[in-house]
Amino acid sequence: MSDSSNTLLGILAGTAIGAVVGILFAPDKGTNTRRKLAEQSNSLVDEVATKTGEIKQQVADTLSSKASTLEDKMESLVSSASYKTEDVITTLEAKLKELKLKNKKLQRPNQKLPHPNELA
Repeated sequence: MSDSSNTLLGILAGTAIGAVVGILFAPDKGTNTRRKLAEQSNSLVDEVATKTGEIKQQVADTLSSKASTLEDKMESLVSSASYKTEDVITTLEAKLKELKLKNKKLQRPNQKLPHPNELA
């Protein structure tokens, strides 16, 4: 949880404690005190629910942003790997062409090659 969220929860808790202490020490009838405590607790529950929802939304937004950034990085990595793969294939094709030319120079003209079954 971030520092601002901790501070906000601390302020809410302090406010609630102060309200309860103030009501308990105020000279009033028991029924009025209980009613005020119930109202304060309901108000606090509503505030906590609201702040919890806000924090939950902030976390969801942050996670969504991080996921989007990760997806962009993965796409960039895959694209880069694809270009490197293409470079390797091009290099291998050039090397193969070079080897075929060297091999052709080593062959005698008009020489009949034996069939692979005849070699065994």
